[in-house]
Amino acid sequence: MVTHDVSTCPDCGGALKYYDRVPRIVRSKLRNTRWIKIRRLRCIRCGRLHRELPDDIFPYKQYESEIIRGVIEGFITCETIGYEDYPCEMTMIRWMAQKIHLLL
Repeated sequence: MVTHDVSTCPDCGGALKYYDRVPRIVRSKLRNTRWIKIRRLRCIRCGRLHRELPDDIFPYKQYESEIIRGVIEGFITCETIGYEDYPCEMTMIRWMAQKIHLLL
């Protein structure tokens, strides 16, 4: 994952160059979904690809970071209006187990 501010490879420190864009689904409350394009950048030194993620998305997660943070902090539960069945209870339990990694 690369932020908009970083123009160097987090692995080797080489310069990053635009490579392409890939589609990514983003899920929010009330079962709303949208597709966004994520830029991929290639390191000119080591050749690795890195994705430039917006601030409202965690790596490897489809849900908005606001929802994930709400679950981890206890504001969103299975009984919360608008989130009753989305995300599912097992997903919420998994996020709680991964909370240290997600909030870093």
